[in-house]
Amino acid sequence: MARIVMKFGGTSVADIARIRNVARHVKREVDARHEVAVVVSAMAGKTNELVGWTREASPMHDAREYDAVVASGEQVTAGLLAITLQNMGVHARSWQGWQIPIKTDNAHGAARILDIDGAFLIKRFGESQVAVVAGFQGIGPDNRISTLGRGGSDTSAVAIAAAVKADRCDIYTDVDGVYTTDPRIEPKARRLAKISFEEMLEMASLGAKVLQVRSVELAMVHRVRTFVRSSFDDPDAPGMGDLLNPPGTLICDEEEIVEQQVVTGIAYAKDEAQISLRRVGDRPGVAAGIFGPLAEANINVDMIVQNISEDGKFTDMTFTVPSGDIDKALAVLERLKADVGYDVVQSEAGMSKVSVIGIGMRSHAGVAATAFKALADKAINIRAITTSEIKISILIDGPYTELAVRTLHSVYGLDKQ
Repeated sequence: MARIVMKFGGTSVADIARIRNVARHVKREVDARHEVAVVVSAMAGKTNELVGWTREASPMHDAREYDAVVASGEQVTAGLLAITLQNMGVHARSWQGWQIPIKTDNAHGAARILDIDGAFLIKRFGESQVAVVAGFQGIGPDNRISTLGRGGSDTSAVAIAAAVKADRCDIYTDVDGVYTTDPRIEPKARRLAKISFEEMLEMASLGAKVLQVRSVELAMVHRVRTFVRSSFDDPDAPGMGDLLNPPGTLICDEEEIVEQQVVTGIAYAKDEAQISLRRVGDRPGVAAGIFGPLAEANINVDMIVQNISEDGKFTDMTFTVPSGDIDKALAVLERLKADVGYDVVQSEAGMSKVSVIGIGMRSHAGVAATAFKALADKAINIRAITTSEIKISILIDGPYTELAVRTLHSVYGLDKQ
């Protein structure tokens, strides 16, 4: 017997037929005598519909009432899945986030989980009940429903798995695992059997859409073994009920990965914009004077490159922001010109960031040089470079994105079995 948390996303529960398929996945684990909790998202498209209605009612709406409206999508799914499971002979009951309770802070619309007491769900396990929990939501200190923002249902599932000390957390989605890169760009991309928490965190933050960053962070902190699986696989196919190695990708501690690759995957993010400030006076506090106001304007600054002049008096600062924020960023910088003291600001949209990720970089030299030579051979110009212990990110012109991804995927041998 194992304790399993199963999470199903919006496409997995898009209609009653798919909810029945989800129920078959759940029943398979129940029939294997496992203790099961299920976390569900709203049916595909429903959250956007609810958000649209809220904005139509009032563009300047109360965030607390916004949460009351948009949280209803997951509540509908939870109830429908519980009904379906009951019809299949499974002892199931739906629960809303506040009933667990999933306690959050007071940031309505983007709340963070503060605490989950696993005792409630563990009691339900003892009663052989499948608890179907509405994801994406909790209860704030003001005793009102709160929602967790983007990726909230994944975060709910991992947090619940940590609270009940689950043996694993299965994230069911519309793909069958984590791939070495986007298969839509590189058909030779391979599904990974295992990936470390650190690598998955980099992949998620650098453009991979399989999991949201917050859920991976939570899994890493609490060491929750997480499987990414497809809800569209046949629930009764051989191996689907394998407790230790179900089909999909396991996100785990790197100690579990015996054969560590130098490079695990290639991620990319389009629609980056590059901004350069020329001849900024090089003095203490100048960087804070630039990036502090950008942060206050909720502009996410990513890659930062600084070049100091030969005489040490001036510096050029180049950084990237999402293309959609470029006008707002330029407006902030214009207001700062007198205080910061730069000569000119230059900007260009339509950039892409391509990243090489792998824990094997820690112990292997020449990984960056290989990337630079491969891109040079394809006449792809590099605009900026940033690195970390397990990542190299390269800024290039947007039209070369797919060529760069395929080139790097091949040069590191990721297209080979």
